[in-house]
Amino acid sequence: MELLKQRIRKDGTVKGNDVLKVDSFLNHQMDVALFEEIGKEFKRLYEGCGVNKILTIEASGIGIACVTAQSFHCPVVFAKKSQSKNIDGAVYATKVQSFTHGKIYDVIVSKKFLGPEDKVLIIDDFLANGAALEGLIDLVRQAGATLVGAGIVVEKAFQPGGDRLRAQGIRVESLARVKSMSEETGVVFVDD
Repeated sequence: MELLKQRIRKDGTVKGNDVLKVDSFLNHQMDVALFEEIGKEFKRLYEGCGVNKILTIEASGIGIACVTAQSFHCPVVFAKKSQSKNIDGAVYATKVQSFTHGKIYDVIVSKKFLGPEDKVLIIDDFLANGAALEGLIDLVRQAGATLVGAGIVVEKAFQPGGDRLRAQGIRVESLARVKSMSEETGVVFVDD
């Protein structure tokens, strides 16, 4: 998605060789007009797949998932990283290791919001090692739902997550695939 790549080149900041800060438009301050274009692109990619639920994980993916859900006219379910008093009843649970935070989270979704009748599109802002995506896929499988695929805004293609998931037969569509990045050279995309 050229619009997204241009925005990353313009406003993204590389820290070291593996951190891409896009917090000015993607995951802290959010450019909703850009999100609308991202949502339309995911709709185009997954048109005709029968998506009736979008699943993401808190917190960075929620905004993108919500705007994408407008294109699909379906609800968003977000996996919570902690049990809270307002989640009653049975839950699906899995463990997810966060690349960004270096922590392992117990991630949960209420069983009343995900079930065998659902065709689920997972949406997330980043794909690096694939742990978050694998956790969300586990939740979909526990629910007996159908996984349509995953829509990723930025994939760090130099890390193993995307290739490993695709090798398992999971459809992963990433709008910007980063081949390499450094503070000196900036971001190089796979198709540059």
